[in-house]
Amino acid sequence: MPSQTFESYYQSIRQRQKRESLLWSIGILIVYFYSGYLSEFSLSVVWQGIPHFFDYLSDILPTLHLPVLFADGHTKGSFAYWGYRLNIQIPLLGQTIAIAIAATLFSSLMATFASFPASNNTQIHWSLRYGLRSIAAFCRTMPELAWAVMFVMAFGVGPIPGFFALFLHSFGCQTKLFYETVEVASDKPVRGLRALGASRLMRMRYGLWPQVAPTFMSYTFMRLETNFRQSTILGLVGGGGIGQELMTSIKLDHYDQVSIVLIQIILVVSLLDFISGKLRHRLLKEMSV
Repeated sequence: MPSQTFESYYQSIRQRQKRESLLWSIGILIVYFYSGYLSEFSLSVVWQGIPHFFDYLSDILPTLHLPVLFADGHTKGSFAYWGYRLNIQIPLLGQTIAIAIAATLFSSLMATFASFPASNNTQIHWSLRYGLRSIAAFCRTMPELAWAVMFVMAFGVGPIPGFFALFLHSFGCQTKLFYETVEVASDKPVRGLRALGASRLMRMRYGLWPQVAPTFMSYTFMRLETNFRQSTILGLVGGGGIGQELMTSIKLDHYDQVSIVLIQIILVVSLLDFISGKLRHRLLKEMSV
């Protein structure tokens, strides 16, 4: 009898789970197709546009000739002729990397200090907690491009608008990630320190910080990778860096320069992903010892 009771209970649970899964699946499909209807998505348009996409890719490929491949920069069809603007593009690429690093470090540092009072488990006054959360929410709600346009109007074209745009958006995102990390940290060390008479600052420093520091470091490296990609896009609206060179080449129909800039961006992104990944794993390994 008990086994039959358990079996009937199990079957009722399974039936309920199946009904819920079916209802959720139907609801998601309805939202999906209705969203496609509102956005005027059309598979026929996508299918017809695919050949034009590859046409553009073929346009930006450089015209290289094997007999003169390694000739000087005055010979059309050589590598040197293709990369005649490298002396301008490489410093701009370095500027893009510098913008991303500066914005990431500064925003992560500020987010670290803001995350503890913004967390629910640090017993900070609610006005400060929700004030910091509201500021962070506002900063991350505005996309980087919107921030960049505002700062370009204020400071003009250059790296300063790109830095401030990345910093504000990164601060908002990092603060949210950081204070959520603090909230899920174990409170056992904090309770022990409180029993010993430790101050609130000491409880944060010695009870919470050792738990969250590896995660903070991981999020910082991930944000650096994201910020480099975003800093490239910000250059399209005057935010400095290699993005401005890319936009200029597109506007002037210098297709060969579009391709060489894209190759540089892809190489740097891949290299940055590799280096940051290695550093992240190494630091996390050292901090966990």
